Amino acid sequence: MTRLYFVIVLARLFNVVSEKPMCTSLIVGKNATVTNVTLIARNEDCQRSNWNKSLVFRHQPEYVLNKKTAVKGDLWTLGNGLTVNVPTNAFCYSAMPDACSYEEASSTVGDRFFFEERGINQHNVAISATNSMHYNPQAKAVDPLLETGGIAESIIPTLLLPQMLSAVHGVELLGSYVSAYGASEANGILFSDCDESWYFEIGSGHQWIAVRVPQDQYLVVTNSLRVHGVNLNDHDNVRCSDGLFDFVIEHGLLEEPDSEHFDFAKAFGDLGNPYNVNRLWLAQKLLSPSQEQPTGLSQYPLFMTPDTPIAVNDVMTLLRATYAGTVLEGKADRTIGWLKTAESHIITLDADMPDPLRGVIWQAVSTTLCTPYIPLWSSMREIPDVYTLGSNQYGTQSAYWAFRGLYALAKDHGTNALTEAQTFWREYTASLINEHSFVRDTIAAMYRHSPETATTFAGRYSYGVAQHAVSKAHEARNRLMTAITIEDDKPGNGL
Repeated sequence: MTRLYFVIVLARLFNVVSEKPMCTSLIVGKNATVTNVTLIARNEDCQRSNWNKSLVFRHQPEYVLNKKTAVKGDLWTLGNGLTVNVPTNAFCYSAMPDACSYEEASSTVGDRFFFEERGINQHNVAISATNSMHYNPQAKAVDPLLETGGIAESIIPTLLLPQMLSAVHGVELLGSYVSAYGASEANGILFSDCDESWYFEIGSGHQWIAVRVPQDQYLVVTNSLRVHGVNLNDHDNVRCSDGLFDFVIEHGLLEEPDSEHFDFAKAFGDLGNPYNVNRLWLAQKLLSPSQEQPTGLSQYPLFMTPDTPIAVNDVMTLLRATYAGTVLEGKADRTIGWLKTAESHIITLDADMPDPLRGVIWQAVSTTLCTPYIPLWSSMREIPDVYTLGSNQYGTQSAYWAFRGLYALAKDHGTNALTEAQTFWREYTASLINEHSFVRDTIAAMYRHSPETATTFAGRYSYGVAQHAVSKAHEARNRLMTAITIEDDKPGNGL
């Protein structure tokens, strides 16, 4: 590990890498989608462009698989040093950790899973974690974040995916951990199951809130705390840390606190930063264009109704979005689609499918600006080797570098090359979207006759698509390299 890399790793672990946190997320209620599925999605944005990710399936959680180093007695120590009681449940789950997660963890407590980011467990409960947040100086003064350990992005999916029985159960578990152990980061976390979705915010060391997303609406999250205008007495739709309202009153975090229209974001957050609100404006403009809103508001609506039901392709468009063609073109710096995205995912859960086949993760590896989204069924247990290889150093065997390398080459070679690569991937993804409903119906029909055959087929289909996408990336890179070489023969190029 180089000294620079070691510094970056430590900075990420202790939440000091950058003054500007990362990520853009979307949650859509099932009645607001075209196919009546719950949907959560996020761009996992990082502080540099080379941040390799691995695709994994955990057949057993760490506290079962790795007892010798992770468990002592009844206590489980996670990668950032947090020690909790060994959970009762031990569910299998999918995840997307950093390719260098073991090296990152070595700077704290040893061989641990790190930054697993997203996944679905065997009970069809999904998580995406996290959107990093800032909290304000007033909140910091009365309930500071922990300097190390505690609840952090690096361990949240690893901690919760093996345990969660439902989305709201995940909320309750995370809330209990934050209250008991404290948090070292302010974060936003997405939860969903086949029926509903919840959004959870950590506002300070021990204060948190979570809201259920209305079935006919959506919620966009950037890197500012979002929850406002909610009724703390509405237990069906709002959960929060014990004594939250009294805490806000006691420490004067709001001028006129109102428990029926509570503003968690204002009490704990840093509002109005263009880095955050511009992306909120853009996302809501894309999904609800009839609702004309000015740019630069300190807060945008928490929930909004889309003009038309949202399809997976609409979410992909949003996660690639820039300000081109809007009033912020050339004015706003931080776009949703960003070159420093390590991976992007869209998780759907379909209650109409058989239980082992309800979850699909549309996974993009590296920046959404030039990579495909591939559908991975939750029954996928085996992972192509190319999605488990490589590091943050370029290598030809890594799926991440197949996609990220093509983007880097095309971008460096000019606008035409980049446009061609982007068009290639969008057409490739469109073909996968077009065939998805047929694949879904085929798998459902197969399940009625043979559940084992159907689940096996879905896993093999996902494996094949994942492999095929990498091969297409290599083909596109080879064509571009050939074209670059041929250009050397033009008069005036070289001797």
